[in-house]
Amino acid sequence: MIVAVAFDHAGYVLRDRLLAAIAAEGHELLDFGTDRADPVDYPDKALEVGLAVADGRAERGIVVCGSGAGVSVAACKIRGVRAATIHDTYTAHQAVEHDAVNVLCLGGRVIGVEVAVEIVAAFLRAVVSYEDRHVRRRAKVQEMERIGGRVAGEGA
Repeated sequence: MIVAVAFDHAGYVLRDRLLAAIAAEGHELLDFGTDRADPVDYPDKALEVGLAVADGRAERGIVVCGSGAGVSVAACKIRGVRAATIHDTYTAHQAVEHDAVNVLCLGGRVIGVEVAVEIVAAFLRAVVSYEDRHVRRRAKVQEMERIGGRVAGEGA
């Protein structure tokens, strides 16, 4: 699987270990940096990874900032990206299986390196479920995205 990855200055502390772990699992990396503590804006990193996933250059993406929240908010603005901030292994696989999450967001200031490695492994090993209930729920989310979250009768 091709995995797009990016780290802002607060998330790069996880970079080396995560890149090594992803490669060790046999995945190809599409690396958007950063590799140092010099300030870099998290929306830029979320955009790079999100677009790579949305346009098919990568099957999944991982973006790391300080908390995981900023990159999640930013990545979710890209049509076709389903991003979530995840800090445990259960949610890492469940979010893919049930919700077809395709971009994992982590907080480099929130979780330890080895926990992050376990979360990434669970996320990348997970397979999207096509059970009727999950397909139905994902279709509702896609419709929300299509209409911009507006309800019938609301102005544009």
